[in-house]
Amino acid sequence: MAASGTQKLLQHQRELKALKIELVETGAHDLYYFDEAGFSLTPSVPYGWQPVGERIELPSSRSPQLNVLGFMRHDGTHLDPYVTQGTIDSSVVIACVDSFCQNLIRPTTLVIDNAPVHGSASFEAMLPKWEANNLFLWFLPPYSPELNLIELLWKQIKYRWMPIDAYDSLETLSQALDSILAAVGKQLHICFK
Repeated sequence: MAASGTQKLLQHQRELKALKIELVETGAHDLYYFDEAGFSLTPSVPYGWQPVGERIELPSSRSPQLNVLGFMRHDGTHLDPYVTQGTIDSSVVIACVDSFCQNLIRPTTLVIDNAPVHGSASFEAMLPKWEANNLFLWFLPPYSPELNLIELLWKQIKYRWMPIDAYDSLETLSQALDSILAAVGKQLHICFK
């Protein structure tokens, strides 16, 4: 990363930290992170071992996918997940954000990336309505997934918490995913330093 890129990243990290201090530590405001993730029958294998001189190949194929849209509290103690098998477009994201707004206890800032579905005309038209319901969006700078803490949750689920037998069928994947999502912040915890 170029020096200017590093400086921009550090600046955005400082802005998020200031936002957390300003809003959350006063107790009058809440902070959530939002993102989407896909889970398919092709397991996420970060590495593998093979004998020297032997080549191991994994066949590539498409499988049905479960998509999760998640709203995670800044400290990882609460997750509002929405699971779908369909395509995630602006109308799906809008419906999830509308549903999330119904359960707000206090004004809430939602940290969100710049995915195309978050910048559509229909999505942007909803911003005044959400602000009237005390939900304020804070858009991350482009190409900075490391600032979105829910990305760490998706990684933890895919690489550590998802049991290998979950990949036997779409039904077992769905059951395992539902169990994991229900346990986040209760039996399963993620630590942010």
